[in-house]
Amino acid sequence: MGSSRLCSRSACRQSAIATLTYVYADSTAVLGPLATYAEPHCYDLCATHAARLTVPLGWEVLRLALPSEAPLSSDDLYALARAVREQEAQVAVEPAGEVPAPRTSPPAIEPGSGSHLTRRHLRVLREGNMEP
Repeated sequence: MGSSRLCSRSACRQSAIATLTYVYADSTAVLGPLATYAEPHCYDLCATHAARLTVPLGWEVLRLALPSEAPLSSDDLYALARAVREQEAQVAVEPAGEVPAPRTSPPAIEPGSGSHLTRRHLRVLREGNMEP
């Protein structure tokens, strides 16, 4: 499916396919596949701007493998949805062979004598109010 994120370049309305990250310590720009979620200091780029990327003099570009397929157009999405609907219509609905048993509550706890149980309490001690 296509991305809902747009290219970070101003006035570009194309879908992003790549993420650009700068590693200032190594003077390197890393261009890779679109990140799972948007990062504050990364830039999402469309295919056109990813291909035209240039970096400052003395910097290196590390280009990771980008997706080779173009994002799906709306026609492709409709065709995919139609194919899924047709496939679902062809699949025969099989009746359930076994009815699941209804859920039951856990067994009740029998009250005991309670002689071995003690009630413990937490207390808040403030400074200056020290108990012996």
